[in-house]
This record gives sequence, structure tokens and C-alpha cells, in this order.
Amino acid sequence: MKILREIGEDISCVFERDPAARTHWEVLTTYPGVHAVMVHRVSHRLWRRNFRYLARFMSFLARMTTQIDIHPGATIGRRMFIDHGCGVVIGETAVVGDGVTLYHGVTLGGTSWNPGKRHPTLGDGVVVGSGAKILGPIVVGSGARVGANSVVIQDVPENMTVVGIPGRVVLPVGKRQVNEHGIDLNHHLMPDPVGRAISCLLERIDALEKELSIRDKTPQSCNQCAETCTDTGKNLH
Repeated sequence: MKILREIGEDISCVFERDPAARTHWEVLTTYPGVHAVMVHRVSHRLWRRNFRYLARFMSFLARMTTQIDIHPGATIGRRMFIDHGCGVVIGETAVVGDGVTLYHGVTLGGTSWNPGKRHPTLGDGVVVGSGAKILGPIVVGSGARVGANSVVIQDVPENMTVVGIPGRVVLPVGKRQVNEHGIDLNHHLMPDPVGRAISCLLERIDALEKELSIRDKTPQSCNQCAETCTDTGKNLH
């Protein structure tokens, strides 16, 4: 069955992205992120067949046991991995591509009460760091990375990294380091544009202070050079 194949992929992909995973049985029985996705695979099918209450009740039970809230209407691709998982929220009209990784505290939320598409779309291979908020019907391109605690409210190009509040694209793909599976886990190495700006200002201030210090130690000329000083009666030079 297709659903069993999808669940099998959800379990197997954990070993590519979590070095702490040891056995398939351990992942199946102790990983809340896997449990939440497994339940969603079933509840989403019920939702599409208009068994809406049963689908919502299943997602409610999953939230109680995993602390992960995935609306049964959300579309989740293959090999989805929610690491740790606590506090993850995925809204009704969210669309998540294949091979996506979410860390704890991530929100794929809406910014409107109007019906229709109001949650984000994540392309294939997107990695979203812990605590990040992606809000509104925006598109995060395939291979993009969202830094921890970022707030993203605009579209993100493919293979780019976004950090900050609001999220800003700061790191081209050629400057990132990824592992053999194409997953970039160096969230602590995300660049800080504000920190860089402050660092540049401090360097400039230091250079100006050194320049002023040198000028203070150098004898300064005046418009009386080569004239006789009235106080000493001697020529200045």
C-alpha cells in the first residue's frame, strides 16, 4: 500500500538526518515527529474523503501525545522529518515538499482569516531551524534554509539561506557547507548582518582614533609660519 511505503520512507529518512538514531524499532517507537507524520498520513486521507471530524480528532490525539499540531488538511510530501518536534504547528493550507526537515518550535502559519490559501508552501529539501516562523501564503524555494528563530513573511528563492526578523537572504548556496545528504545543520554558523554592521563600525572607529592619536603627536603648522613670533622675537622655523 502507498501509505505503508510513505511511512517506511518517513522512518528510513531519520537515519540520514539524525546521528542519534540507532534502529528502525527505536525510531518507530520513540520519535514523536515520526508519530505525528504517521498519524497525519491517515488523517489527511480521511480529510480528503470528507470524514472531517474523524480527521480532526485523530490530529487532536496526535497533538496530545506528541505536542505537534498538524492540521489534517495540510499537504505533506514524502520523507518528512520533524526533529524533536515539540511545539511544531502546521496550518490547514500549508504545502510541504519532499525531504523537508523541521526542528522544534517551527510554525507554518497564516496571516489572514479569509478562506483559501493562507499558509506557506515549502519546496523540496527545505530545512527550517528551531523556533522559526513562516507566515502567510508565501513560497520557500527548494533547498532553502531558514535559520533558527527567524520570521519569514516574503518569498525565499531556491537554495538560499534566510535569517533574522524579518527574514533576510544572506548566504548564497556556494558558501554553505552541507553533508553528503545535502542537509545543512550549521544553524549556529548562520551569519548575523546586524553583528557584521556593528563590527564594521567598531573597526572604523578604531581606525579614526588611531589617526587622531597620530595627528596629536605631530607638530602642527599655523598661518604664522616663517614669521617672527611676537612673544619670543625668534623665527618659528
